[in-house]
Amino acid sequence: MSSTSAAAAAGSIARGVQKLFVGNLPWTISTKELKSYFSKYGHVNSTNVIYDKTTGISRGYGFIVFSTREGFTNATNNRLHVLEGRVLDIQPATS
Repeated sequence: MSSTSAAAAAGSIARGVQKLFVGNLPWTISTKELKSYFSKYGHVNSTNVIYDKTTGISRGYGFIVFSTREGFTNATNNRLHVLEGRVLDIQPATS
């Protein structure tokens, strides 16, 4: 994690928000599968895969909110996340 993303992560945690942006999602991954994958890092409060309103197909990104700082930290400390052969882009969410 770069110092900029580490600072953003620290800022998010300080505000009590444990929300991650997840990019490069395979279009076949559902909210349920995303939650299942990230649950191994800690309790997941909510997940949201973003879908195109016109086509109903995943836009390739989503968000995860952890219930605890520990889950958020565990997920961000792991630098390699792979689902269905795709390396996910994990970053602290800015909002």
